[in-house]
Amino acid sequence: MIRRILLGYDGSASSDNAYGFAAEMAKRYAAELHALVVARPPDFGDEVETEAALEDVQRRYNRVLSALKVRLANDGLAAHSQLVIGHPAEQLVRYAEQHAIDHIVVGHRGHTLFERWLIGSVARQVVAYAYCAVTIVRQNK
Repeated sequence: MIRRILLGYDGSASSDNAYGFAAEMAKRYAAELHALVVARPPDFGDEVETEAALEDVQRRYNRVLSALKVRLANDGLAAHSQLVIGHPAEQLVRYAEQHAIDHIVVGHRGHTLFERWLIGSVARQVVAYAYCAVTIVRQNK
């Protein structure tokens, strides 16, 4: 039985597709919908540069979260939504474990093979480490 669904959302086209899938699934199963926006901290610079970059990332993702909350309300979905800072896959898996999530839904950006090899795929990492079912929604081309 699916009771709690977690949507990984970053405001991209692929996460918009994932949103549609997760929203439909939540309605179909009368499941709780949780939406998690993850702001990834910068991997570079000294403390001053990193702090300024992190503040910029937080502002950007707060706007993404605000728009998501409006969209959820317009679609008549009562959802738990939150912004966290960290690596997206790690934060999604951690949130799922802490909130007894039954199903995670994430988008897939369709990176080239080389990009996936070089930087990895958040979706692939979620599949590898999540204890629950994961659906990866590919972006329509």
